[in-house]
Amino acid sequence: MPAHRNSLNPEGSPTRPAPLRLGVNIDHVATLRNARGGVHPDPLRAAHLAIEGGADGITAHLREDRRHISDTDISRLKNELTRPLNLEMAATDEMLQIAIRHVPNACCLVPERREERTTEGGLDVQGSVKTLKPFVAKLQDAGIRVSLFIEPDIKTIEAAAAVGADIVELHTGRYCNLALEHDAAGVARELERHAKAARAAAAAGLEVHAGHGLTYNTVKPISRMPEMAELNIGHFLIGEAIFGGLSAAVRRMRLLMDEARDEPFRVGRTG
Repeated sequence: MPAHRNSLNPEGSPTRPAPLRLGVNIDHVATLRNARGGVHPDPLRAAHLAIEGGADGITAHLREDRRHISDTDISRLKNELTRPLNLEMAATDEMLQIAIRHVPNACCLVPERREERTTEGGLDVQGSVKTLKPFVAKLQDAGIRVSLFIEPDIKTIEAAAAVGADIVELHTGRYCNLALEHDAAGVARELERHAKAARAAAAAGLEVHAGHGLTYNTVKPISRMPEMAELNIGHFLIGEAIFGGLSAAVRRMRLLMDEARDEPFRVGRTG
């Protein structure tokens, strides 16, 4: 079900939005493993540690060139995880067959280019309606929820609804980059763009997720948006794990998300 904006209870105060889920992307544990070969560090172990720290689900991107997550990783994650698996993938015939074979909880369709270091920008849904609509339907027929990784753009959201997606994941990369540049005006514009997109997506019956580049310093403004149902965060948490452990890094992110979600209800509290 989509998250909704806060409404007022009979006393006139805001009602609490649904809890905000955290999905942890473990791709770059596999990147480190593949840099040397062998089996260490193990992405499945990282997934268990993330769950121990408070992750509600695990995300893994099986790329066409297998640069980090492997087919074996996907099999092990699906067979052994105690939380939902979100499989990020390109909309190709190969990935469709893999998804139908493993039946993850959800598939997030992303653009993919071999020359990119990471996913850059959102999916061109408007230009791909004819091909995406049957692709989405095949995944859903297999019992898989379908998410589209998109820019926070109203027309793209309308196209996502038209192809029958269950979820949109808003690309927060530009917002996070502007925050790193200390561009306050740019950050404010991007946050307003995300807020409008989140409202439009929820109104269209789409569940709203967000992710890409989020850190301890940028997660709270996105978490405050009442339509948000889930954030997917990976690279930053894996980096922080080097210094203090993955469970601790996830636990801190979980705390910041929960604090931001709870802020409207702290007014007037004492103790």
